[in-house]
Formats: sequence, C-alpha cells, structure tokens
Amino acid sequence: MTFRFATEADTPLILQFIRDLAAYEKMLDQVVADEVLLRQQLFERQQAEVIFALGEEEEVGFALFFHNFSTFLGRSGLYLEDLFVLPEHRGKGYGKALLAKLASIAVERGYGRMEWSCLDWNRPSIDFYKSLGAVPMDEWTVYRLTGDTLHELARAAD
Repeated sequence: MTFRFATEADTPLILQFIRDLAAYEKMLDQVVADEVLLRQQLFERQQAEVIFALGEEEEVGFALFFHNFSTFLGRSGLYLEDLFVLPEHRGKGYGKALLAKLASIAVERGYGRMEWSCLDWNRPSIDFYKSLGAVPMDEWTVYRLTGDTLHELARAAD
C-alpha cells in the first residue's frame, strides 16, 4: 500500500471518487462540481488537497482535506472533507491507512487537531472511527448556508 498526492492530471479521477462517495451517501443529485471547477479550486487556488491510497499501483481510495483553524488551540487543524475507499477494496486496511497518513500529515505540519463529519446513519463508519479513538462531538450541531440562502445573507452585507 502506498500513497500519493493528486496532480492536476488526476482531476477526472477525483471527480469520479467524489461521485462514488455521493452515490454511497445517497446524495449524487447534489454533486454540481465538475472538472473545470475542481481543477481551479484544487490546483490553481490550492483550496484543498487530495491524497490517494494505491493498491497494486491502482488508486483504490482517496481523501480530500484542507486546513481549518482553532482559536482555542491557536493553530491550524486538518479538516477531512471526504474519505472513500472503493467497495471492492474495503476491509483491507486502506481506510485506516488513509486516516493514519492524514494524522501523520497533521502532526508533520504542526496542526493541533484533525476533524471530519459523518452521517448519523453511517454506523459502519461511526464504529470504525470510534475504534481508532475518534470522539464524536455530540454537543455540536453543524450549520450550513448554501445556494440562494447564502447569497441572500451576503446581500445583507451590502
């Protein structure tokens, strides 16, 4: 098992992994990202990074992450947006290896923590994360503004 950071040439593969994850999460209809947008955001603007897990020189999993910031810790953190291993490669240690690699990157970069979200119904993933020592933030609720609601609030600033 090896890892490699994505390059611009991987944009179609990244989009495919995103779509595969969205299909698993029953959210494929919400994917509006395309190759042009991903190329711009990931490689031109460097808003996030992607790392692949390889098995027999083939990409079998991916993680997309970016840094956030903790005012309490006074340091950046690693936020894992997406983690996905192809179904036929699950149970072989790729998910754990990807998380370990991300933890290594976080420590190497001096980040204070690593965080991610998980859908409440995804019991296999929840159990897996807890087995690694991850702690759910039960007292916190994620809030989100998107689309028209985001633009409406932005207009209030004008």
